[in-house]
Amino acid sequence: MLNAQKKDMWKLILIFFLPAVIIWLTAMVIPFIYGIWISFVKWDGIGDNYTFVSVANYAKLFRNAKFFQSLNRTAVYTLGTVVLSNVVGLALGLLLTSALKARNFFRTTIFVPNVIGGVAMGYIWKYIFHYGFTAVGKNLGIDWLSKSMLSDPTNALIALVVVSSWQLSAYLMIIYVAGFTNVPGDMVEAARVDGASAWSTFWHVRLPMIRSSITICLFLAIVRSFMVFEVNMSLTDGGPYNSTEMIALRIYNTAFVSLKFGDAQAQAVILFIIVALISVLQAYFTSRKEIQL
Repeated sequence: MLNAQKKDMWKLILIFFLPAVIIWLTAMVIPFIYGIWISFVKWDGIGDNYTFVSVANYAKLFRNAKFFQSLNRTAVYTLGTVVLSNVVGLALGLLLTSALKARNFFRTTIFVPNVIGGVAMGYIWKYIFHYGFTAVGKNLGIDWLSKSMLSDPTNALIALVVVSSWQLSAYLMIIYVAGFTNVPGDMVEAARVDGASAWSTFWHVRLPMIRSSITICLFLAIVRSFMVFEVNMSLTDGGPYNSTEMIALRIYNTAFVSLKFGDAQAQAVILFIIVALISVLQAYFTSRKEIQL
């Protein structure tokens, strides 16, 4: 009887666990290992003419000024997007957990931008920047609004940060809403009875209670910002004059435009290491301050 039960248990494990492992290996592990191997070869992406070059791709990478320019630009973009999207998401989460009428309707409406794909959203905002805002500026006689933000290097980067934050904050809002909803109401009420102002209640009671939500939102914002590609490609395509070319778009151009897959994969490996280190450090230092309930 026991042997039969064990056999049945192993059958269930094979039926439900093995397919998931196979999918994980074929979709994640094998491509990851293959990508690392590609970073040590010279390959144009056509045929099987691989030439092993050892660490030459990495050595060339550290002498590439454009790579570091894209990396620095991505860091600036990430900083702006992480701060702006979290501030807006936190404010929306706080607003939509208050005694606001039709708050469920507003939650759904505000979340809609996150449903739109990055490519579609980028082209929509590109049209708005080129034709919508400029038309308003010309009709109202506002000089700085009469010219498209996407035609100026600095303003184009600001526009990219704003559009990305507009979409990402809608997703982060849901996490903050869940966090604020789980804050015990008796603690908030006790703070108000003790004479705490609305700001003091938020800063000293509600905000410390959602540190786990903040940790998650910071992690997601950092990863998504460093890996930005669709919006970058569709909104600015790296322009003007490559002033908004983020690291992911540079990797794409190196691989599929210049046909230097080895160089591109070396850049991707470095990007992976940077994002992993930043994410781990951020999660570690933030989680240390979380309140243990």
